[in-house]
Amino acid sequence: MTNRKAAIARQFNRSAAGLYDTHAHVQRTMADMLAEFLMQQANADDSSKHGILEIGCGTGNLTEILVNRWLHSSITALDIAPAMLLAAEQRVLSTANPAIPVGSNDRPSSDIHFLLADVEMWAANAPASSFDLIVSSACFQWLSQPQQTLNYLYRLLRPGGILAFATFGPRTFHELHTAFEEVYRAKGMVPQRHGLSFQSAKQWKDSLTTAGFSDIQYKCKLFTEEYASPRDFLLSVKSLGASTSEAVISHSLGSRRLFTSLYKEYEDRFSTPKGVAATYDIVLIQAAKTR
Repeated sequence: MTNRKAAIARQFNRSAAGLYDTHAHVQRTMADMLAEFLMQQANADDSSKHGILEIGCGTGNLTEILVNRWLHSSITALDIAPAMLLAAEQRVLSTANPAIPVGSNDRPSSDIHFLLADVEMWAANAPASSFDLIVSSACFQWLSQPQQTLNYLYRLLRPGGILAFATFGPRTFHELHTAFEEVYRAKGMVPQRHGLSFQSAKQWKDSLTTAGFSDIQYKCKLFTEEYASPRDFLLSVKSLGASTSEAVISHSLGSRRLFTSLYKEYEDRFSTPKGVAATYDIVLIQAAKTR
């Protein structure tokens, strides 16, 4: 595992043991949106048997939906963080098919396996044509080599199989990035990117086409969350394990001065009656392996 991936795993381990689910309403919304999008596009039949791979299962928001909608399927739920896998397993075992009593012979269940792995390394050597459906929610933005990973995932799908994922688009947190840029420019410094850079739906579509996928469908949706203050917004992001940044803060500016200026700029530009706004750009994509 690379140093970057090890750092990401540590962040998500801390989040799973902390306040992740308290702050993960956007992630829950993404999982619901992806499941609905997939059902609409694929005309999935709950009675069908599927081999399903979920990439980046986190605390199990999407895993729970898969278990309850794709009954009797074989599901592999993969994540890089052990604490996330444990949380997902506990969620699924406690809530799967709640309408039917636990222990009932009529209670349908999926065969689910939780796998600790970095998908970018694991998928390179996993058996070809292993899955009918590969899904992922709020994970693909973390890929270090997205094109190579999509190539691997194409190989893992059976003919007629589907890849469907939800990720963040380039307008995500545009308020934060705008405020950072203004602070740097006011200090006479070159702006730095704090946080991840996100691909557009068009970029993902091009990469999927290169990997061999066809019948590529996508949908984008912007929505705004409100937070009491810029500091509360950043603390919420940190609680989700998503505070990775490649920016190097200048010694002449300093972290405290930078963030004090950021908070003021953010409030001046993006205040709402309830605090401040933060935009989430959600990209939903589905692609098929036709042969």
